[in-house]
Amino acid sequence: MRKTKLRPLLKESALSKDDLIMPVFVDENISSKQEIPSMPGYFRIPLSQISDEIGKAMEAGIRAFIFFGIPSSKDEIATSAFDDDGVIQKALRNARKEHGDAVLITDVCLCEYTTHGHCGIVRDGEILNDATLPVLGKIAVSHAKAGADIVAPSGMMDGMVKAIRNALDENGFENIAIMSYSAKYASAFYGPFREAADSGFKFGDRKGYQMDIHNSDEALREVELDLKEGADIVMVKPALSYLDIIRRVKERFNVPVAAYNVSGEYSMVKAAARMGWLDEIDIAYEILVSIKRAGADLIITYHAKDIAEVL
Repeated sequence: MRKTKLRPLLKESALSKDDLIMPVFVDENISSKQEIPSMPGYFRIPLSQISDEIGKAMEAGIRAFIFFGIPSSKDEIATSAFDDDGVIQKALRNARKEHGDAVLITDVCLCEYTTHGHCGIVRDGEILNDATLPVLGKIAVSHAKAGADIVAPSGMMDGMVKAIRNALDENGFENIAIMSYSAKYASAFYGPFREAADSGFKFGDRKGYQMDIHNSDEALREVELDLKEGADIVMVKPALSYLDIIRRVKERFNVPVAAYNVSGEYSMVKAAARMGWLDEIDIAYEILVSIKRAGADLIITYHAKDIAEVL
């Protein structure tokens, strides 16, 4: 049963291009692609090149994209995040114009648009959960108007899914899906992303609203709450160090599960490959298969295009 020609007939897990979601960093402040120093081979993309970037990835077989924005202006309450002429809104319209078949997903959060860099409204050094919820609803509606297929709240605010579902429904967007970052851990693996999205926080940390890395049962409670509030897809982030969480969520709820193969996981592979210690594509493929095998239906990964080209 271990003969090479029999293995394709017997493998229990199969990774496909349709499993992959490609992150796109859209930068309103640049006119040409800029490589992200801590993420070799990955770039911030100017608005003028978004359509081309999506087109090239679709030629490789990628159909789904999640957008993160780097705006030209920030303030204390993330005004540019729900501006109908904001960076993500422009990117959605540009992409939708040329690529009607692409699945466009948007990150719904405040951190990239606030001067303090936190995922919620801040007052006197405290992140205010409830005051943040209406803002998240406004962002989601603005993204839906611009052409998003799925909105993905990532701030781990209690009640965020319900607030967004209500806002979407009240504005005629009942069919826009919600992919919630339901089990998002306060991980050290996010460092390169914060450089890429210019979303580092100016004080404190995010442990007050992201999950404790030591906890597993808590993840199930968070997922259950989001599902009750109307989440269509639930996410575990990061992926590689949290395969047990992916497995538990899938077995417990049997709903569509996404996993985020995050920037730190990508950068470690890149660094080792550049030193000649590992084969980048073989390792990336093995990592993605392990995430799929654990129970993920969808995988957000910076290796999406590279792996799609060899699948």
